[in-house]
This record gives sequence, C-alpha cells and structure tokens, in this order.
Amino acid sequence: MSSEFDIKLYDDIDPENRPSLGEALIPIIGMLTALGIGIGIYGLDPQFPLLWGIAFTGLFSYYRFDISWDEMYSGITHTLLMGIQVVFILFIVYALISTWIQAGTIPTLMYYGLDLLHPIVFLPLTAIITAVITFAIGSSWTAAGTLGVAFIGIGSGLGLPEPMTAGAILTGAYTGDKQSPLSDTTNLASAVTNTDLYDHINAMRAGTFLAFFIGVILYAGLGIRASGAIPADRIAEIQTALTGSFTISPLAFLPLLVTFGLAIYGISAIPALGAGVFAGAITSAVLQGNSFTSVWTVAQSGTSPETGMELVNGLLSSGGMVGGAWAVTIAIAALSLGGLFECTGIIAVLAHHLGQLSKSVGSLTGITVLSSVSMNVLAAEQYISIVVPGVTLGSLYEEKGLKTENLSRAIESSGTVTSALIPWNSGAVFMAGTLGVSTFQYAPYYFLGFLSPLILILMGVTGWQITYTETEADSQTPSNMAAPADSD
Repeated sequence: MSSEFDIKLYDDIDPENRPSLGEALIPIIGMLTALGIGIGIYGLDPQFPLLWGIAFTGLFSYYRFDISWDEMYSGITHTLLMGIQVVFILFIVYALISTWIQAGTIPTLMYYGLDLLHPIVFLPLTAIITAVITFAIGSSWTAAGTLGVAFIGIGSGLGLPEPMTAGAILTGAYTGDKQSPLSDTTNLASAVTNTDLYDHINAMRAGTFLAFFIGVILYAGLGIRASGAIPADRIAEIQTALTGSFTISPLAFLPLLVTFGLAIYGISAIPALGAGVFAGAITSAVLQGNSFTSVWTVAQSGTSPETGMELVNGLLSSGGMVGGAWAVTIAIAALSLGGLFECTGIIAVLAHHLGQLSKSVGSLTGITVLSSVSMNVLAAEQYISIVVPGVTLGSLYEEKGLKTENLSRAIESSGTVTSALIPWNSGAVFMAGTLGVSTFQYAPYYFLGFLSPLILILMGVTGWQITYTETEADSQTPSNMAAPADSD
C-alpha cells in the first residue's frame, strides 16, 4: 500500500490517549447535528455546517484527548494532500465543460443524440453506453464529466427529468469503473487486501452485473412512463437553437476523441482532461471562429449562451474554472473534517468496534458495508472507505478462512459506489457539480448505489459467490462423507 494512504489504526494509538467508543461518537454526533441543522433545517450549503463540525471536533479533541493544534493541523494537511487530486480534477473539469460548450462539442453531441435516441430507450442506453466508455478508460469521473454532461442535455431535450438521467449516468459510470483494470479504486481495493487484480475483478463481476441488469430494467420502466411527456416539436426547436449558435459538425468531436484516446492509452485523469481543455480551445478557435481571448475567458469564467431558447440556454450555461470554487470549498472542508477524525483516532476506534460485531460470514459482510459507508460519511473520501475497512477487517476475513477477494469485493462494492450518495463526499461533490443535479435529487434514481451493497449483503447471508481458502474449504467437508469410488 502506498504511503500516501497510511492511516492511524487502533493498535497504533497509545491506550492512555485512545478514545473510548462513547468519546469517539461525540464528535460524530456533533458533525451530524451541525449538518442536520444547517442543511436540513435552514437550507444552507454544506460549507459552513462542515466548518461548525470542524470547530466542534477540534475543540473537543484539544480539551478531551489532549491533542495539540499542530497535530490536528498535520492530520488535516495529510488528508488534504491525499485529496488534492480531487481539487485539481474539479477545476480542470469545470474548465473543460465550458471549453467544450464553446467548441461545439457538447452542442453537437446533443444535436445528434436527439436524432438517434428515443425517450423509451434513452435511460437504459445512457447507463449501458456510460458503462462501456468507463470500462474502456477506467475513470467514472472522466466519463461523467464529459459524456455525462452531454447526456444531461439530450435527456432534457427528450423531456426526461435531469435527476433520472444523472442516476443512469452514475449507474453506468460506477459499473464500468468497478470492472475496469485501469480504475484507481479497483487497483487500490486489490492492493490494500493483497488480492490479485483480476481475481478481485472476477469476484465483483456477478454481483455488479446483477445490480446493473436490475438497474437497466428499472430505467427502461422509467423511460416508458416518461415517453409521452415530450412535445412533438421540441426536438426540432432545440436543434434549431443549437445550429443558430454553433457550427454543428463531426469535427467538434476532436476534444472528445483526444481525451478518451489518452485515457484508453493509460494516461491518468488529470493530464488526459487537461489535454481535452487544450483540444477544446483549439476546436473553439478553428471550428467556431472564437478569438484567443474569448476561448480562455470562457475556460476561466464559463458560458452564458443566447440561443433564443431558454431551455438550451440553461443547459449550456456553465461556470468555468471559477465556478468550480463552490464545489472545491465543500471538498476542502469535508476532507479537513475527515483529517481531524483520522488523526484523533476516531475513525480507527469506530472501525475497530464495528469489526468486533461480526460473528458470521453474513454479519462480517454487513459490517464491511457499514464500515465503508461510515468512512464515506466521516472522511468524505472514497479512498478512505476502501483503505480503512480493507486494513482493519483483513484479519477477520482470514480467521473465517475467506479468500482475500471476498474483502476486496466488499469494500469496493460498498465504498466506491456509495461515495456519490453522501452530499459532502468528494464523489458526490464532483458528480453533483459537473452534472448540475444535486445529490438529493439524483439519489433516488442512482440504483447501483443501493443495489450493489444490498446484493453484497445477500451474498454474505446466502453464501453465494463466497469463496474460501483450500484449508477452510477442506475443513467444511463432513468427515463422514464417503470417498468417491474409483472410476475404473
């Protein structure tokens, strides 16, 4: 495991300064109370409720655990460094979306998509296409931040609610991500559990495909229900508005081809997305005839097109790199709070006590799900939801004679996919910000986020797809079972 993911475990904490379970729960309850009051009652954005949680946790830790301010600053810094990639990607993607709008890339995708797709099949096809693209490039964020933005526009043009489309995008994106050997979370889950990468992917396949299949069926049902909602002339009106403001041409797909081509080649997300910004800038200047100053002003400050149709104006408005600051401040505040929880030992204590509750394979699977989801809530970073349970619960899986891929499957099937359901988690901040749909709006339609953990728990309870080491498998064979007769 890379040192950048080194975390404080239960046994690493001095017993004299180790928080009890009750003491560890006090800052957690304080954080949830702050979020509930700020967001739930007063309708505030998450930034200041998270800062209230930081202040409460810092003061409580200073006076109760005798942790110095310097130690807390170090904990916050460590977590921010781990999540700095999130900040970079957020800024780049916001610039990329604005650049691709001005370049005509997203308008062209919308124009042709409205011709090719029908409301009845749009949602299931969105999930399937996004899954295939994400599998190929290994990044759910790249797929959602590029192709997903176009799908939001196409779905709106077809009369489908944006939250439904966002849910289908997320279901496809995380399905492809979990099955791709290029995915960072897939590699991390196999690494922290010492599992062969392809053994890990194979272990996830049955449950992931079952959840995805159920999701696609549900999206088909939603599409049938919504198919009569679109006015007969709306598609023509949208396409006229697009052609009146942009040059619609297959050449506008150049930035898309550059970004996905680099990703498929194995280039990591930040340089691939950065190249997409430059490709978008060149396309905007050459194909759309925009000036050098206009191109980079849009990348920085966003777009506000005047197409003559309010729906299209809203779909193609963006905030640029500056607009990404809102999402970045949430990510920084949430990561800072997670850093406090980690350095004070709160996360380690919670994970340790959760692990003690497991009595059977079924309960151990359920505890793994609860641990991963809890880390997503507390640390606001999907990497922590993989690393903490992966390191903490490994010995329990070993004691029960389970192969390591049972643990790697459990932490990714419950940790990665649920990150987009926690509004202050980096995954949800990114998805909500780039797709323009709040977490609370898309959550009911993000079927994989619920189905994947539920199917995982079903596996643990029924024993389906649960694999044991050879020694444990032999020990489960009844001793009075007759030996097989010789075939000859």
